[in-house]
Amino acid sequence: MYDQLTEQDIKKIEEEIEYRKLVVRKEAIEAVKEARAHGDLSENFEYHAAKKDKNRNESRIRYLERMVKTAKVIHDNSSEDEVGINNTVEIYFEEDQETETYRLVTTVRGDSVHGRISIESPLGKALLGHKTGDRVYIKVNDTYGYYVQIRRIEKTRSEDEDKIRSF
Repeated sequence: MYDQLTEQDIKKIEEEIEYRKLVVRKEAIEAVKEARAHGDLSENFEYHAAKKDKNRNESRIRYLERMVKTAKVIHDNSSEDEVGINNTVEIYFEEDQETETYRLVTTVRGDSVHGRISIESPLGKALLGHKTGDRVYIKVNDTYGYYVQIRRIEKTRSEDEDKIRSF
């Protein structure tokens, strides 16, 4: 499965890749060299920790590069009154009689603790394309689902996208 990413997501990922290659990689190599100079490698904890950090950075670079390479670029084609990517949506949960506010984001930016839900989650998928006042059925699985009502949609302006959490 491909990650669905916006052009903004890809830009942020590429910035992280560049930072990791130019700054973090250089620091990690230096840390390994310095730890190696301390002598016996078999009992040198600093050396093993430095190697582990270096390998973790290289793994992250490979992961991010693969993510960009296999990404499916998506755009918000929703009209002004429809729920789309990066929109903030206030919804009323009929079952719980509670109102909550979420921002719909791509999978890599999803963070339910901070009110950001993925457009690939059951709730995110169901809300996309609906309008204020719509009653939407959220199918969780074959045996359970629930209804929500869209109370308010706040469109994100392009300059607001920079404020969205980076990776």
